[in-house]
Amino acid sequence: MMSTTFSLTEQGALRELLYKMADDALIIGHRNSEWTGLGPTIEEDIAFSSMAQDKIGHASALYTILHEQLGEKDPDTIGFTRAADAFKSCWLVELPIGGYEFSLMRHFLFDHAEMLRYTALKNSTCKPLAQLANKIIGEIKYHLMHANIWIKQLANATPDARNKLQMALNEAWPYALGIFEEGKQEQILIESGLFVGEVALREQWMAVVIPFLTEQCHLNIPATLEAVMGGRQGYHSEYLAPLLHEMTAVYRIDETAAW
Repeated sequence: MMSTTFSLTEQGALRELLYKMADDALIIGHRNSEWTGLGPTIEEDIAFSSMAQDKIGHASALYTILHEQLGEKDPDTIGFTRAADAFKSCWLVELPIGGYEFSLMRHFLFDHAEMLRYTALKNSTCKPLAQLANKIIGEIKYHLMHANIWIKQLANATPDARNKLQMALNEAWPYALGIFEEGKQEQILIESGLFVGEVALREQWMAVVIPFLTEQCHLNIPATLEAVMGGRQGYHSEYLAPLLHEMTAVYRIDETAAW
């Protein structure tokens, strides 16, 4: 159980945070893996496959904290046996890969949020989570380097390439805002020093991604501030259940299969 003493209420808030982070990582990891063999270049095929492996590793590590520190079931059981409505992933990670420009834009928007989230968690009062954050930041740094280089390069390549990225941004933006959907126990996370909270994280994220997209890539930020939400409360897109069915196919055949 927790090496640091938290109240039952604080443990519940931490559990909520860990599940949404882990579920996001697992689902986008699966989505990124779908580019294996389909990348527009061999380098991008390898890049998305590598990032997928990292994300699934992040999910496994977070599920392990849930198991070892909060008494939840083992990572395989958590990852492969829950129904869709038990997941806490945001809608952004659930969407199909679409064209390369959409997956690239989703990767950019999501990983900037992840970098800021894990940077904040370096100071979390949950020591196992703070230690994990320090490790994961090193991996996400390379994910962001990949995203930033390709978004900037393509946005400044040709009018057609920029137009495709703009359409991808228009599609992804409201779903990206849903990353920051607040949980029911948000205030407890903040007051206990477990996490800075989604409102603060969203402000940091917008302060980073908006200047990059507008000033360096000459893209327009969609006017809407309407976020697509529901995932943190167990209400999901039509795409999650089929994704889980596909993702758990091997596990359902052989429950001894390991990560």
